[in-house]
Formats: sequence, C-alpha cells, structure tokens
Amino acid sequence: MRLFSIAAIALALTGALNSASAQQANEIRISKGFGILYLPLIVMQEQKLIEAKAAEAGLGTVKASWFTFDGGNVINDAMIAGTLDVAGIGAPGFITLWSKGKGNPKTEVIGVSGLSSTSLYLNTNNPAIKSLKDFTEKDKIALPGVKTSLSAVVLQMAAAAEFGRENYAKLDPLTVGLGHPDALAALMAGRTEVNSHFTSPPFSYLELKDPKIHRVLNSVDLLGNITLDVVFANKRFTQTNPKLTEAFLAALEEANELIAKEPKKAADIFVRASPVKVSEEEVLGILADKDTLFSTTPNGVMRFAEFMALAGSIKAQPASWQDLFIPQLHGKKGS
Repeated sequence: MRLFSIAAIALALTGALNSASAQQANEIRISKGFGILYLPLIVMQEQKLIEAKAAEAGLGTVKASWFTFDGGNVINDAMIAGTLDVAGIGAPGFITLWSKGKGNPKTEVIGVSGLSSTSLYLNTNNPAIKSLKDFTEKDKIALPGVKTSLSAVVLQMAAAAEFGRENYAKLDPLTVGLGHPDALAALMAGRTEVNSHFTSPPFSYLELKDPKIHRVLNSVDLLGNITLDVVFANKRFTQTNPKLTEAFLAALEEANELIAKEPKKAADIFVRASPVKVSEEEVLGILADKDTLFSTTPNGVMRFAEFMALAGSIKAQPASWQDLFIPQLHGKKGS
C-alpha cells in the first residue's frame, strides 16, 4: 500500500510537471527596432538562439516570430493590443507603458533585461544651429516617436538642462515622428521641413559623412553611458512562461557574448539586416566605440523614471529599478 502511494504521488508529480511544460507557449512574438542598439536582438534572430535555448530547456520546438517596429508609441500600442509578447524599446517608452499598465493584469508589463547603450547624436543640416538655443519654430527635429520615444525624452532632458527644468518641453513643438531610415533620407536630401534628426548609430554616423551635416548634441555628454534600450514583456507572459523567459535571457546573453568575442561576425550580421547601406568597416568602428555597450544589466534607467515623474509624463513611479524588472535580474548591480 505504501509503495502504491509513493508510485501514485510520483505519477501525479510527473503529470503536473508535464502539464506545466505543456502550458508554456510554443511561440514567442518579438519586436526590434532599427540601429545598433538592437544588435543583440538582430543576432538572436539570425542565429536562431531563442529556438536553441528553448530546446535546451526542454521546451521542445518554439517558434520565434520577429517584427520590426520603430518608435515607442507603435510598440506600446502593439503590446496593449496583445500582438506582441516581448519587445526591444527605448527605456522611456517602456517606463511609460509600465506606468500605464501597473495594477491592470491585462496590460501590465515588466522589464526582462537591459539591452544596450550608445551615443545619440542630434544632427542638423542647418548651419545656423550650433546649440539647442539656436533652434527656432522654422526648424523640425525628426525622431521615432513624439514625447515618449527614447530620442524624445532625451531631448526633453537636454532642454531641461539648457533652459531649466520647467522648460523641459520647450523643443517638443519642433519634433516630428519619423522612423530613423526615413529621417536619414530626409536630412541628407535637404528638401523637406525636417532639417534635424536625433538618432543612434549607424544613422548618426552616416549623416555626419555628409559635409553639410553637423552634430549639435551628444547624449553621452548629458547622461553618460546609461542603458538606453531595454527588453520588456507582457507581465502575464513572463509569469505563465518562466522557462521560456529564462531561455530568452540565455539567448540574449549568448548574443552579447558573440558580439564581444566575434565583432566581425556581428558586424556582418548587422550589415545584412540593415535597411540602409552600411559597410562592415563602419559597423566595426561603431562597435569599437567606447560608448557602444551591450549588457542585460539595467544601468541608470531610474534616471529616466525620475525625470519622467517630475515632468508629469508618468503617474506611477517605481521606487527602485527592481520594481521595473523581472525577479531573475534582481541580483545584478543595476540602477
């Protein structure tokens, strides 16, 4: 009788484990954007790292479906609509959605990891513009999403530093929502109202090859090397798919390792995926830049959250960076 009970318990536990495994999603829908900030995700897609890590975790065949969205507003809408599970995004866009969804099981999101840091350049083809003070109502600044995108919030932080915190939105009326590839084309053509672009590599580098274009602002001078892009997910997805979430993290760590150890291979992957023409040598130069960093550890994201709370652009404010991210990251030295 005792042996029967032990066998029954073992059978029940096996069934429970099989049931839990069966409940794991067999597809993960991910979005990435344009530019070097998304290189780890581009590597993950090209090398099929999520599929490999999911198989190693005993999850069987998992399909990774990839999308490309440029701008926090578009990504936020897709996440709220339930058409995305995981997304790479500028830290401010994620914080906006985290604040909006907090406490609502249907729309609540959570950070999965840090992603990348680099230098954002505000470039212009207007020779009269030497600093933020030189912008007038005749000038238009292209960025991926008005008010909530990474470039938009960094521009607000720069305006607060230049004109005083109460004037953080001074340049907002000059901004135009435009994807980086389209903004690059507009700036270099010089035939539209857009005469400035706040962007990341390789677009910033490509623009400055044109002698008619010069740099007005470098984000690193303002913020230092903090995490600019993060990965976040529908919170319910991470809770119901813990093993798949961990497989995603493992795949991201492997992508970062490949970039560090095999930069030439990473550069080749980026060149083939890039929507604009860029050479392997140019990408290798960007990867060699001390301001270009890839890490799953969130660094400095609370600076964005604190600024956005003071500016009134978010209502719910995290008490610490751990509030924003999954428990698996809490042992890291984030900020």
